[in-house]
Amino acid sequence: MQSNHKNQPKNQHSVAMPRFRLYFFHPKFWGTWLLVSVLYLISWLPFRLQLLLGKGIGKLLYKLVPKRTKVARRNLQLAFPEMPEHEREALIKENYHNMGIGLLETGIAWWWPNWRIRRKLHVEGWEHIANAQAEGKGIFLVLFHFLNLEVHARMVGLVQPGVGLYRPHNNALMEYLQTKGRNRSNKYMVRKRDVRGMLRALDSGELCGYLPDQDYGRSRSVFVPLFAVPDAATTTGTTIFAATANCTTLISTLERLPGTQGYKLRIMPPLTEIPSGDATEDARRINKEVERAVNTMPNMYMWVHRRFKTRPSEDMPSYYE
Repeated sequence: MQSNHKNQPKNQHSVAMPRFRLYFFHPKFWGTWLLVSVLYLISWLPFRLQLLLGKGIGKLLYKLVPKRTKVARRNLQLAFPEMPEHEREALIKENYHNMGIGLLETGIAWWWPNWRIRRKLHVEGWEHIANAQAEGKGIFLVLFHFLNLEVHARMVGLVQPGVGLYRPHNNALMEYLQTKGRNRSNKYMVRKRDVRGMLRALDSGELCGYLPDQDYGRSRSVFVPLFAVPDAATTTGTTIFAATANCTTLISTLERLPGTQGYKLRIMPPLTEIPSGDATEDARRINKEVERAVNTMPNMYMWVHRRFKTRPSEDMPSYYE
C-alpha cells in the first residue's frame, strides 16, 4: 500500500490550501474553537471509549434535532414501505448512535497519526487499484454517504493517496481545519463543479473520489428508481467521468467492525457495466449499487438527508409534506 504523497505535483485545477489567519481568534469563532478543542481532545482517548461517547452523543442528538429525525423517518417510509414501524424506529435510533460515533470519527480522520489509523485498518480488494494502475488508468472511486465518510476518505488515502471534490465551508475556521484534515492522507482537491479538473486528474492516473448518491437538484440529473421510490433525482456525473476519462470505475465501502477491531475497507471489483452508453441506464445501475451497499449496513447510511426532495416536475407535491 502507498502512503507517502508529500511533494507530489498538483495540477492547475487544485484548490489552494487555506492559511492560518489571526482573524480566526475573532470572538465569532470562539464557539467553534471550543467545539473543535473538545473533539481534538476526545480523538486521543482510547478507541473503545470514543465509541461509547459517540453512542451517547447520538442519543442526545436524537432528542435535540427532531426535524432531522422526521426526515429520516420519512426516508425510511419511502424506501422501505413494508418495514414494520417498530423496526423503522429502532433503525432510526441505531442510525443516531452511529451519527454520534461518526462525529467523533471526524476527529480520528483529521488528527490521528498514520500509525494509529493503520492499526485499525483492514483492507480487502486493493489489487483492483493495483491492476488499474498497472494498465495506466486513473481510478474513478465511487463512495456513498455513510456516516463514517470522513474516516473512510482518510483510510482510502492511506491505501492510495488521491484527489477529492471540494465544497467550501461557510465557517472560515472550519474551512481551514476541514481542508487540512481531508488532505491529511490525500493529495489535493478540485472544486465541486470543476469537471475539467477532475477529468484531467483521472487522465493523469490519479485516484479520484466521487459521491453520486445525494439529491443534487434537477440540473444534470435523471429520475430513476432508488429502493421503493420510482423517481429519485440522480446525478449523471457518474457517466460524465466514467465515459470521458481514461479510468477504471471502482466502488468502495467502509464497515466498522465489532468491538475495537477497527474498520474493513473494501474495494469492489471494476464496475464494467458503467458506462453503458446511456446516462439514464448508468444512473439506474449506480442506484442499484447504492441499494446493495445500504442493505449491508442500513443503520450507517445518512438517512437525515432529504434524498427525495427534487421531483420530476416542480408542480408535483413534495415527498416531505
